[in-house]
Amino acid sequence: MNSDAQREAVYGAPPEMLEVRDDLTPMLSQYADLCETHDDAVVLFQVGDFYEAFCGAAKAVARTCEVTLTKREDSTGTWPMAGIPIDNAAGYLERLLDAGYRVALAEQVEDASEASGLVDRAVTQLITPGTVVDEELLEAGRATYLGAVAKSSKNRSDDEYGIAVVDVSTGECLVTGADRALALEELERLAPAELVVGPNCDLPSLSFDPMQTPFEPEAFEPGAARETLSQYAPRPEAVVDSDAELRAVGALLAYAEYAQGDSKLEYVTRVTRFDPREFLQLDATAIQSLELFDSRSTRAGSTLFSVLDETACALGRRRLEAWLRRPLVDREAIEARLDAVDALCDDALSRADLRDHLSSVYDLERLVARVSRERANARDLRSLKTTLDRVPEIRESLAETDSALLSKLRDSLDELECVRDLVGRAIVTDPPQEITEGGVIADGFNAELDDLRGTAEDGREWVSNLEVQERERTGIDSLEVGYNQVHGYYIEVTNPNLDRVPDDYVRRQTLKNSERFYTPELKEREDEILRAADRADALEYDLFCEVRADVATESERIQAVADVLADLDVLRTLADVAVANDYARPEFHGGSAGGGENTSNAKFDGEGIEIDAGRHPVVERAQGEFVPNPASIPQGGVALITGPNMSGKSTYMRQVALVCILAQMGSFVPADAARLPVVDRVFTRIGASDDIAGGQSTFMREMSELTEILHNATDDSLVLLDEVGRGTSTADGLAIARAATEFVHDEVGAMTLFATHYHDLTDAAADRDGVFNLHFTATQRDGEVTFLHSVADGPSSSSYGVEVAHLAGVPSTVVDRARNLVEEDVSNEAEMNTVGAAANGKAGATDHTETAGDGTLAAYVDGLENGHSEGETRDVAKSNAEPAPELEVVADRLREADLVDTTPLEALNLLSELKGHLE
Repeated sequence: MNSDAQREAVYGAPPEMLEVRDDLTPMLSQYADLCETHDDAVVLFQVGDFYEAFCGAAKAVARTCEVTLTKREDSTGTWPMAGIPIDNAAGYLERLLDAGYRVALAEQVEDASEASGLVDRAVTQLITPGTVVDEELLEAGRATYLGAVAKSSKNRSDDEYGIAVVDVSTGECLVTGADRALALEELERLAPAELVVGPNCDLPSLSFDPMQTPFEPEAFEPGAARETLSQYAPRPEAVVDSDAELRAVGALLAYAEYAQGDSKLEYVTRVTRFDPREFLQLDATAIQSLELFDSRSTRAGSTLFSVLDETACALGRRRLEAWLRRPLVDREAIEARLDAVDALCDDALSRADLRDHLSSVYDLERLVARVSRERANARDLRSLKTTLDRVPEIRESLAETDSALLSKLRDSLDELECVRDLVGRAIVTDPPQEITEGGVIADGFNAELDDLRGTAEDGREWVSNLEVQERERTGIDSLEVGYNQVHGYYIEVTNPNLDRVPDDYVRRQTLKNSERFYTPELKEREDEILRAADRADALEYDLFCEVRADVATESERIQAVADVLADLDVLRTLADVAVANDYARPEFHGGSAGGGENTSNAKFDGEGIEIDAGRHPVVERAQGEFVPNPASIPQGGVALITGPNMSGKSTYMRQVALVCILAQMGSFVPADAARLPVVDRVFTRIGASDDIAGGQSTFMREMSELTEILHNATDDSLVLLDEVGRGTSTADGLAIARAATEFVHDEVGAMTLFATHYHDLTDAAADRDGVFNLHFTATQRDGEVTFLHSVADGPSSSSYGVEVAHLAGVPSTVVDRARNLVEEDVSNEAEMNTVGAAANGKAGATDHTETAGDGTLAAYVDGLENGHSEGETRDVAKSNAEPAPELEVVADRLREADLVDTTPLEALNLLSELKGHLE
C-alpha cells in the first residue's frame, strides 16, 4: 500500500494549477474545484469516453495502471495527463484500490449535446475498498465490509467500544459493543476491507490490513450519529445498546452515504445489533491456525471453508462463511439446524430439487441494492424475476421435509407475485444491456408507447417499400434507399444514372461514385419516424424508471426472501457434504440441556468431549485416506500429547477443534459419533512466527498468545497448545510449560490438548487427576520409521527427530552425526541411571527403605546426598551391573515374540507368563 506521503502528493487540487487558478481553462478549473472538494481521493474526471487525471494524480494513474502518461497543452501551460477507458474501467480501478488509493469518479451529469457551454460534472461515487458496488470489483460469494470503530464519549477509559459494519453492495448492517479486548476481537473476525476510526481510538496492530479512513469527527458525535441512524431505524435506542455503538453505526452510515454521493442507502432496511457472546468466539489467531478460510498451503481446497463450500448460489456462499465465522452457542438453535440437515440427509430427492432450483438463483441482495441505488438495468430486473420465479418451486420441494426450521423457512418464503407480475409484463425477456438503447419495455405494457412504436414501424415499412416503388418509377435498377445518423434517410443513385433522376429529387450528399437525394414525402416520413422514435425512447426510459422505482419499494420483502434462500442453500450444502463424506450427527450434553453419563472411558465423566473415530475434514479430502482417532477429553481435563514429528499431533488437535466448530455451526461432523459440550471459545497456540515490524520475537509472540489464553479461557473453553516454551532454553521452556499446564488445570478448568516434545512434562499426569498422557505411535525397523498416525494412551518413548530429518532429505553426513550424538547421550544417561540405581540401593539399605529398581538420576543424587562419595556410588553400580536372571528370561521371550502375528489372546497369555517370571 502506498505511504501517506505518496497519497498526499496526488490527493487534492494540484498545487501547480492553483498557482494559475484565474487563468485556467473552464474544464481544468472545474477539475481543480472537484479535487479541492474531494481531497481524500484521486479524482477521475470524465472527458468523453475516458476518465482523465492531471498532474500528480496523472502520474500515479499512469504508474499504477500501466497506461501512457501524456500531456495537455493550453495557454496556461503543459499539464501531465493520463486516462482510462470508461467502458473498461473496472480493471484499472481495481489496481488503484489494491495500491491503496481512494478514487472519486467525476462524471458528466448533463447531456453534452444539450449543454450550452462547459458540461457540468460532479463526483457521483467515491470508490474505496469498503464502498465498492461494481460487480466486477466484488467477489460474488464473499461479503465486503466497510467498518467503523468508536469509543464512548461518556467514558474516557478503554472499557467501552462500538463496532459497526455495512456491506454497501447488499445492505447488510451489523453493530455490536463490548469492552476493548472483545470488541477488537470481533473487529478482526469481521475483517472489514476499510475502517473508519473514531476520535481517541488507539487501535493496536491488526491481523488484517484494512484501509484506515479519516472522517469528520462531527459524524461521531452522539447527536449527529442519532440523526443519521434515525433515517434507518425510527427508534435508534431499539437498535443500539450503548453510546459507543450509536457513535460507530451513525458515523459508519454517514460515511457510506458520503461515498455514494451523499444519498441515503434506501436498501439498508435492517440495522441488526448482536452480542459477540451469542456466538462461539474465534479470534484471529484461532481462525488462522485452524485454517478456516486461508491456508499456508498453496494446494487448492486446503481450508475448511473449501471443504464445505458446495453452495449453489452467491447468497448461500456468503451465508456459509458467516455461519462458519460465527458458530452458535445456543443449544436450541444448534439443534434446530442439525434437525434440518438431518431431514435433508434423509431426503435425497428434496435435496437435489433444492440444488437445481437454487443454482438458478441470482444474487438477490446485490440486485435489490442496485435497484434501490437506481443503477439496475433491465437485465437486472429480469434476473430478479427469474429468481423469484423459483420461490414457488422451492416451497414445493420443502413440502414433505420433516424439520421445524425447514417448515418455518418454507412458510416465510414470500412469492412476491406483484413484483414478478410487474417485471414480467413490463420488461422484455432478453433486454439489451443499456436501457438507453430502447427495446426494453415489452409490447402491450403501455398504450401510448405501443402507438408511438406503431407510428415509427409504419414509417419504416413505408421506407422499405419506397425502394421498389422508385426503381419502377425511375427505371434505375441500382437505386437504393438507406439511412445514416448524420444525414437521415436518402435515395442513392450512381453517377451513370444521374440523367434519369426525377425533378422532385433534392440533392442531399455527393459521393465519389454516386449522389444521394431525398423527396419531400421521404423527408416528411423521416421526421415522423424520428419524432415517434425519440418520443418512444424517452417514454420507454421513463417507464423503465417507474418500474424500477416500484420494485425498489419492495426492497425489504425481497431482502427477506434472499435471507431465507441463503439459509436454505447452506442447510442443503451441509447435508450434501455430510452424505458425501460420511459425517455423523453430533450429540450435545451439559448446560441447561443436560446430558447422560458415558462410561465407555474411565477418564470421561460425561461432560467433556468424546469423539469416536474422528477425522480431519481437510486432510481427509486432500489425501483420500485418513487414519481416524478417538478423542476423550473430560471437562477440565488436560491431555498431554507426545510422539514423533509428523505423526499427527497437530492434526489431531485441530480435528478436535474443527469437530466442535462444525457441530456448533449446525453441521454434521467427520466422525463415527461425537458427544460434545457447547464450547464458548476456541483458543489456539499453534505454530511459530515472529513479528519483526512489531518488535516481537517468535518466543515473545508465543508468550503473548499464551497470556491471552490464560487470562480469558473459561471452563467452557477448548484450548489447543502446541510446543509451548520451545522458543527459549530447555530449562525455562519446560518450567513454563509445566506451570502453564498446572494453571490451566487448577485455575482455568478448560478442556485442553497440549502437544509437546518435553517428555519430562508427562510426569504432570502423576500429580493431577485431570491430566493424562496420549501419544502417537510409530514403529522403527532397520533405521526406518513408520508413522502409524494412531493415538494411544500413555507417553511416547521417542520423538524420532533424527529419523524425520532423514526423511526430509537432510544430508546423510548430518543425519549420521546426529544419530551418533543421540546414541552417546542415551548411553551416558543409561550409565548415570545405573549408577543412580546402585546408589539408591545402598542408601535404601542404610535408611531401611525399598528403592531397588529405581534407576533415575534423582536416585543417583540421593545416594550422594546420603554421604556416599561419587566413586563409592560408581563402585556399587559396577557391582550391580549384571542383570538379574529373571530379567534375561523376560528379555529373551520378548525378543522371540512375533508381535505382528500375535493374537490378543496369545498376547494376554504371554503377559501372564512374563509376569510369573518376574514374581
